[in-house]
Amino acid sequence: MSGQSTTRTASRGGGAGRGPAGSRTGQRLSSLAVALGLALFLGGFVWAALVYLPYTVPTPSMAPAIGAGDRVLAQRVDGGDVRRGDVVVFEDEGWADVPLVKRVVAVGGDIVSTGQDGRLRVNGTEIDEPYLSADEAAGLSAFPEVAVPKGRLFLLGDERSGSLDSTSHLTDTANGTVSREAVEARVDAVVWPMDGMLQAPTGFGELGELSSPGPLPTVVALAIGGAVLILGGAAYGPLAARAGASRARRADAGAEASGVR
Repeated sequence: MSGQSTTRTASRGGGAGRGPAGSRTGQRLSSLAVALGLALFLGGFVWAALVYLPYTVPTPSMAPAIGAGDRVLAQRVDGGDVRRGDVVVFEDEGWADVPLVKRVVAVGGDIVSTGQDGRLRVNGTEIDEPYLSADEAAGLSAFPEVAVPKGRLFLLGDERSGSLDSTSHLTDTANGTVSREAVEARVDAVVWPMDGMLQAPTGFGELGELSSPGPLPTVVALAIGGAVLILGGAAYGPLAARAGASRARRADAGAEASGVR
């Protein structure tokens, strides 16, 4: 008799699905994690939308850093903030009626030229360009020295042998240069395929300060962190319920064993 009573009492107090899943503190923390995760996740996307512009590069003129058909994210910048080595998106009526992507190799006041070996020189300094392919490192056709006017930029494609860049417009009134005001954005990364951030143009460091990378890594970290918090918080309830059901089954099994004895 007493053994049967013990078994019935245990069954009434146990069982899955009775009461809240997990502790009240756990539930509050899981809700907070989901809310915080949503804020971080959505905040990352909103930040990216405000700061970055997406572009598809149709030609291989910036290969190998950016291939034909690659999708890039470019940070909105003021043309006055552009520095040597930056890969920029610009639009100039004298070049084309569509946005173009080229690398800034000289700014107003610079003297740009090539040596006999076809390597780029700015203000007499030979520029180390590790982002070029081995075939393009010395593939720049010789051209006379160009003095870049104030407020303008001299731009080249990384595929030097085939890019239509400043060297193709040397006979223009501005000697192939483009106004800073024509710049729309500065390319930070290739997002498809997922090649990541562009290589820093360290070779221009001897001539002046380089541009700092944009906030893309922070934006991505926010979105990933937010997603982890959302998934973790949402998983707490089902995991707590499963753990509670498992404990109840063990308690019932123990009570039944005690009743048999």
